[in-house]
Amino acid sequence: MLKKTIKFLWRFTLRLGALVLAGLLLPKLIILLYVAPRTFTVDDVPSDRVAIVFGAGLRRDGTPTAILRDRVETAVQLYRQGKVKKLLMSGDNRFVNYNEPEAMRQYALDLGVPDEDIVLDYAGRRTYDTCYRASAIFQVDSAILVTQSFHLPRALFLCNSLGVKSTGVEANNIYFRKISRLYWHVREMFATVQAIWDVSVSKPLPVLGDPEPIG
Repeated sequence: MLKKTIKFLWRFTLRLGALVLAGLLLPKLIILLYVAPRTFTVDDVPSDRVAIVFGAGLRRDGTPTAILRDRVETAVQLYRQGKVKKLLMSGDNRFVNYNEPEAMRQYALDLGVPDEDIVLDYAGRRTYDTCYRASAIFQVDSAILVTQSFHLPRALFLCNSLGVKSTGVEANNIYFRKISRLYWHVREMFATVQAIWDVSVSKPLPVLGDPEPIG
């Protein structure tokens, strides 16, 4: 009897695990297929007015992390090549001593981008919020999204679903350890399911305010 019970529990666990894995992998696969024709390099991406740069954390001294510097550097490459005219830096600024957009701005200034071509979104707390606010607050109807390859499919899915017709460019100026990339890809599987839920079901409202059109 005990052996039968253990065997049943083992089979149940395996089947449950397979269902959970399928539930995580299938949405990711669908979105990868969706965004494939919308993903380009810096050199071949069609020009647009705005590049949206997504926040990715700060170091203890308030400067951008390596992953965030990578994104800003790629956006600056787009700007220098004349692919975009404005850089929309979107990140978290919920706390006085934590200001992602300003750190991104300072780094872009150091790389030679004029201040008048940098726009800051202080309430881009999540990718969903950044895409929503790009349309609702900054009245961006099309853009080039700049982020790493693990994050780009979800960003493209969200922005295109929320009214910003988007293409994407991968930030890949910096090499990251395999263990870090594995962690990010695993985390993205769960975040992708959440993104589909947000767009299709919950439809949360981010922090909003008066329109600030990028003119």
